[in-house]
Amino acid sequence: MPGHIPRRRVLQVAGGGIVVGAGAVGAWQWLSPEAKKKATQDSTPVRPAKATTSESFVHVIAHPDDSLYFMNPELEQSILGGGPSVTVCLTGGESDGRNELSGARGYKRLPEKRGEFVRARLNGFREATAQMATGDWLSPWTVEALSLLPGIQVELHTLRAAPQVQLIFLELVEARTLRNPRKESLRGLWLGAAPQLTTLLPAGSPVRSTFQYGRKQLIDTLVAIFERYQPTVVRTLDPNPTHLPKPPEFPNTPPELRGIAKYDHQDHTTSAFFAQAALAEYWGRKHARPTAVDSYVGYEVSHLPSNLDKATTDHKLKFLDTYGWADGKDCGDTAGCGDRKVGRTSGTKYHGWSSNCRHRATGTMRWVQPLPDGRLAAFAILDGAAQCWTEAKAGSGIWSAPTSVGGSMLEGQVQALRHSDGTLQLFSIRTVLPGKDTPHRREVVTALQSGGGSGGTPAFGSWESLGSPEQDPERSMEMGYPVAVAGTDGTVHVFVRTFEGEVSFRSGAGGKDFSEWETLPSADPQVRVEDGLDAALDSQGRIHLVAADTKTVHHWMSQGSGGPLQPAEATKLPTATGPLSLVPLANGGMRMALRQPNTSRVLVADRLGDDKGWRVSAQCEPLSGHGRVSVGQSGNTTVLTDHDRKGRVRLSAGSGRPGPWGKEGIPFRGVPGVALDAKGNAVAVVVMGLDNKLSSARLRGSGKDAFTDWIAHDGKAQQTNVQS
Repeated sequence: MPGHIPRRRVLQVAGGGIVVGAGAVGAWQWLSPEAKKKATQDSTPVRPAKATTSESFVHVIAHPDDSLYFMNPELEQSILGGGPSVTVCLTGGESDGRNELSGARGYKRLPEKRGEFVRARLNGFREATAQMATGDWLSPWTVEALSLLPGIQVELHTLRAAPQVQLIFLELVEARTLRNPRKESLRGLWLGAAPQLTTLLPAGSPVRSTFQYGRKQLIDTLVAIFERYQPTVVRTLDPNPTHLPKPPEFPNTPPELRGIAKYDHQDHTTSAFFAQAALAEYWGRKHARPTAVDSYVGYEVSHLPSNLDKATTDHKLKFLDTYGWADGKDCGDTAGCGDRKVGRTSGTKYHGWSSNCRHRATGTMRWVQPLPDGRLAAFAILDGAAQCWTEAKAGSGIWSAPTSVGGSMLEGQVQALRHSDGTLQLFSIRTVLPGKDTPHRREVVTALQSGGGSGGTPAFGSWESLGSPEQDPERSMEMGYPVAVAGTDGTVHVFVRTFEGEVSFRSGAGGKDFSEWETLPSADPQVRVEDGLDAALDSQGRIHLVAADTKTVHHWMSQGSGGPLQPAEATKLPTATGPLSLVPLANGGMRMALRQPNTSRVLVADRLGDDKGWRVSAQCEPLSGHGRVSVGQSGNTTVLTDHDRKGRVRLSAGSGRPGPWGKEGIPFRGVPGVALDAKGNAVAVVVMGLDNKLSSARLRGSGKDAFTDWIAHDGKAQQTNVQS
């Protein structure tokens, strides 16, 4: 711990960052001979460094336990994958400085030792991280002061046995309250209520003084971190949390700090805002490799069904118990070895936090579409812009390098809609960061294909804003992600979840000249749906839309081809954990893939006729996955995707019903795309790797060997080498 670990520099990289050569993006110089010699002087085993790695992660969090609660199990999976994993914690989380449960006997008589409590929290976080990486919670670290900006120091912690794992602590003061507006906070700094925010030194820190951060300095610090590590994936907390239905009153709130009260902690939300602002700056500069962004829902998950199974939750709790110093073991630091405010309650008091892992962007399976010549085109967001990959030739599985098709500050996901003439149209969400005379807001955007580009890549016109059903910019921040469907008459309908948990839509003939936003009627005005809608056209030309709340699934259907959507009969389906996926069956039937709470089991529900209603028709073997399930229907063959506890994609194909899960696939992020050819046959499943490169597998039959091996973007077979 700080007083016991020599401050030796273990990880040395050129210029304090990454060595990236032209044509060798992703090559890292890990340990110099001098650094290796220093490391071995401590008799600490150093894991052999990879010569190259194709992915790296930067996690931006507000408090030392945020990633353990809200980003795991994905955090551990990326650490075990062997790529660089860096976590940046903005505040120390000092609270009141009492390292004990607030309800414990004698709590109020405990002295307020904020510096010691911050150190205890950092110790606990470091121990949990070491346990994930090495299995040993006491695996030692090198702790040192680091200057990312001139005149300001942060704490850098490097795990000696796995030096690609690092922690950076800025140690800014926290808000010290969940929602009560306070100028001296990240939120106050973001809104301009506080011109500067100070740091609070943890006990035993190698940093020798406190510092003042202005708004720009904090953004510049995060930009420096992104430039240092060149991440392929940045993970943040939730920039768009849901509001409280009955907000508390803070009558003395200054005007500049007023706002809508959220389920989440104000530090969580603002840390994500600062990350977005830093990414916008970083993306505007020259950098070696593109970045994808994932954001994780925070405190709100305690009000939602658990989307992790018991085994995954129990495994996650091991690290939370280590962080919370549940066993009381001595780590060698008198400041404390963990956060007793969590302690043994991590799996009881905060069970909803530990039994969920939810992305704010629910993803879509509709990001891969066939081109007129049979090649597939895939679309995703890198560096805040939409990118397009195309197959070299139909069925090859060899993908081009990505080509930008425009957009800026896009987030989460892109849906690609295919018109009847083969033209494509893209839909996404754009965040508009605050500026002079520019309010902070989110809006739906779309781009329509304008022709063919060089190399056979489709070209698109400029991105058009479809605005938001929320006129208030602050309310627009809670708008969901769009899903779009084209009717038989060519009219495109775009649906989003609203601030109030309703569903709004706009319609435009041929994907142009959209109508104003309207709200879909609801059979029950008290229903508040979650994000993760899906929409599809049935074989009779009717539009179907589905959405889940915390109790069941809701269904809307158009009255004939081109008619308005109306609430259909009650589905009577069980609770789902959120995102739904919908495909048409023959004779007007519909099939839906959903996930069962607490078990993570994939369920299949069918609606085989207007007079038969919905019923669960199949239950798949649980794999410990979470998030949206992709589903495709090729004739009588049903294709499903999931991922296992190692984060690897798994596929199923069966005749008439799901087949067994196939062999382990490759690590990926987002939602797999199930591509159909122009005749409606499932031809491929496409995934985005953690290095932001595509891989695909083709359907060739049914059963455990229903799919070909995974083929990487360059046509080579993929390896499945993620550690157990």
